[in-house]
Amino acid sequence: MKILLPIFLAILILATGNFNANSQGRIVDQVVAIVGNSIILQSEIENELLQMQAQGYTPNNNSRCELLENQLVQKLLLNQAIIDSIEVSEGEVEMELNRRLQFFIQQIGSEENLENYYNKSILEIKEDFRDIIRDQLITSHMQEDLIGRVSVTPAEVRRFYNSLPEDEIPMIPSQVQLRQIVKYPEFDEAENFRVRQRLNEIRQRIINGERFSAMAILYSEDPGSARRGGELGYMARSDLVPEFANVAFSLKDDRISPVFESDFGFHIVQLIDRRGEQVNVRHILMRPAASEQARVDAREFLDSLKTVIRTDTLNFRTAAMIHSEEEETRMSGGLVLNQETGGSRFELEHLNPVQYQAVRDMGVGEIAGPLESTDPRTGRTFYKLLYLESLTPPHQANLREDYAFLKNMALNQKRMKILEEWVGRQKARTYIKIDEAYRNCGFSTEGWVNR
Repeated sequence: MKILLPIFLAILILATGNFNANSQGRIVDQVVAIVGNSIILQSEIENELLQMQAQGYTPNNNSRCELLENQLVQKLLLNQAIIDSIEVSEGEVEMELNRRLQFFIQQIGSEENLENYYNKSILEIKEDFRDIIRDQLITSHMQEDLIGRVSVTPAEVRRFYNSLPEDEIPMIPSQVQLRQIVKYPEFDEAENFRVRQRLNEIRQRIINGERFSAMAILYSEDPGSARRGGELGYMARSDLVPEFANVAFSLKDDRISPVFESDFGFHIVQLIDRRGEQVNVRHILMRPAASEQARVDAREFLDSLKTVIRTDTLNFRTAAMIHSEEEETRMSGGLVLNQETGGSRFELEHLNPVQYQAVRDMGVGEIAGPLESTDPRTGRTFYKLLYLESLTPPHQANLREDYAFLKNMALNQKRMKILEEWVGRQKARTYIKIDEAYRNCGFSTEGWVNR
């Protein structure tokens, strides 16, 4: 039995609209399945197929059937989520929409290219996909309720590994472990004062009658919200960094906040609406700019530190714990974690471009840098030293070197089994109807076509 877990891709659906042209050339859609109170359209299957093809997947004769089965599982999860009253906040939907839009904008080149592709504005595109994203998030939460707390013990990982036939033990490509020391160029007080003063001038113009949204479009340095007049959409307190949340949730009516600072820079905020524990606000963000001298100072500091490490006066791990300005890695001696696996190993092709260019020609124990990078969360430029901790050649997976990878495999298998058992029970108690065109599908499990 092989049911695809509902893993939602980090890009938007690549095509919208309806399929199946009739003899008059009009395009019509059709319902291909009903699951409880939910329907699955032919266009949904075609959209997913296009999405996979865009990522290099070559469809086979059973691809549409596999996609339909995955949709059937998702609809079962969605129906149960509705019964269990699982909801998501508008802020969560907005954040996921923005995340996917930003990813797709990077892939397609610009917001203008994206708008031209759909022949719609960014706001119109977001509204088209809002309900789809909401359903996906609800379904994801339902799945998390079912299998999110499942874990595996070391003994289970060993049993899983020992149960694999020799020819099914995966090959692990070349992997690296990295450490880094991060240094941000410092902002001087004069630059901080300049930005505060500029924002105070803009704030006063708004108080004197100019529109906040117009000022945001003109001056805000937050690309995600500037084009929407600074509007963020409904957000819960947990969706916002603490400094921003404290100000946003303290505002009354449509008053303008004083200038305040967060990790992202300096802001002013205006309340649009509050619904219970969610707020919708506009904001204008302005970031201090590090001077060229501050950039030179950061690079020279790292250069000097690299010299000290190379002369064995200080090892890289200790230097990272003392000097790195990245909280996430400093206490582990600068060890960079792979967010996808939870481990510390990276396949070369999964490194970001800056890391890849530096690492591909390095030997173990060598240091590269200072390298210039941009913090994806705050947009700030920083510099770093990169240390190649280890390089593992391609090999067949084993428990000593690849425990984290094998643990994830064992965990996914256990979660899959629990989900499959749940789906089997739900199929028996849920109304399911599948169109004749799909009734001969080679579904991986029985029971979909039973009425």
